[in-house]
Amino acid sequence: MLVRVGVLYSGGKDSNLALLKASREHSVVCLITLRPRSVESMLYHYPNVELVRLQAEALGLPLVTEESPDDEEGGLEALRRALLRAAALYGIEGVVTGAVKSRYQASRFEAVARSLGLSCLNPLWGRDELELLREVVASGIVAIFTRVAGYPLGRALLGRKLDEETVELLARLRGYVNPSGEGGEYETFVLDSPLFRKRVVPLEWRIVGSEYDATLLIERAVLAEKQH
Repeated sequence: MLVRVGVLYSGGKDSNLALLKASREHSVVCLITLRPRSVESMLYHYPNVELVRLQAEALGLPLVTEESPDDEEGGLEALRRALLRAAALYGIEGVVTGAVKSRYQASRFEAVARSLGLSCLNPLWGRDELELLREVVASGIVAIFTRVAGYPLGRALLGRKLDEETVELLARLRGYVNPSGEGGEYETFVLDSPLFRKRVVPLEWRIVGSEYDATLLIERAVLAEKQH
């Protein structure tokens, strides 16, 4: 059954793959982005979240945003407010998440959605992390690494694309890090996707932090025509 859904959208690889999958089976009517106060957020992605507005424009979808405290209780209340607004403005009947195996996030998001009478769809749930990474690459989603948070992932990874080479790197490090980055080991930002009408082009950026705890901050970016 076709369901009107909003997608919990961080701008990274998982939310974009979840969006791509959801768009094949449901009517995606908006994106929902929580903007945490810092990288210490327990629930949401922080680096470059302000650029989600460019991704929403590239997708041609309205964006519902909500400021979120970093703590769990405040973050879930912010999610509740955002979902209520998305339901009022766009008539969503369900919410799509990019959760893979993190029961911490998935159970809390699902509880909030159900308390509002919304279904919670998790199209990536339970999949092997490396299979998902390869699907991201094969699907045509172009993502770059924007944060590393712990040895052995170093700042040299920042700005690199998620491609076959970096997927194999993560495969070799599987015993040290979660390949999907769902434990906060790394974060990504998507520059292009099959659903994007235009691509995001970073023009200015800087890297802050130490060797094994660093963030790439995109300070200026524009939309450009897609290359064929």
